Amino acid sequence: MKTKGILIVVSGFSGAGKGTLMKALLKKYGEQYALSVSATTRSPREGEIPGREYFFISTEEFEKKIAKDELIEYAKYVDNYYGTPRDYVEQQLDAGKDVILEIEIQGALKVKKKFPDTLLLFVTPPTAPELKARLIGRGTESLDVVESRLRRACEEAEGMDKYDYLVVNDDLDTCVEQMHAIIQGEHLRCSRNTVFISEIKKQLEELKGE
Repeated sequence: MKTKGILIVVSGFSGAGKGTLMKALLKKYGEQYALSVSATTRSPREGEIPGREYFFISTEEFEKKIAKDELIEYAKYVDNYYGTPRDYVEQQLDAGKDVILEIEIQGALKVKKKFPDTLLLFVTPPTAPELKARLIGRGTESLDVVESRLRRACEEAEGMDKYDYLVVNDDLDTCVEQMHAIIQGEHLRCSRNTVFISEIKKQLEELKGE
């Protein structure tokens, strides 16, 4: 039974390991998933390839997309727009791929409001001290930045219960399997299989009449 893909939004605290988790999931089950590519008005950084990291477009072009409702969600950070192009996502879903958007909570809830069938997954480490240890362990940020990320995590934690599933990223391999199982299970949800259910009912009625 060929099914349309599911739109999935993955959020989580900075330092929860979302990026590593997404890479591992795509490496193992890449043929089933597509990671959504965002559009942005910022300039490409060294090594970034248009269409891989981002679709790089002008501010004028981006604002036209907003006006035409061609973005699933968008936000503005430090004078640059970032958003998810609707056409790319819909092409992937129609091809039967499950499309993953890795965005923050406010964007996630906007997507869910616009597309109620969206599956929301929240990635978290097993404990708050572990989150702090991971942020420090990166070695890329000052203690001030680590503290600000922890304060942000306190705010983000307020929205955790609005998500459909919690994914505790303790052991990476276990976490990949858990996330894959959640998404595959969603494909079998009755509300996502109304056409199949109608067809079975119709066939049963026909058999009853024979």
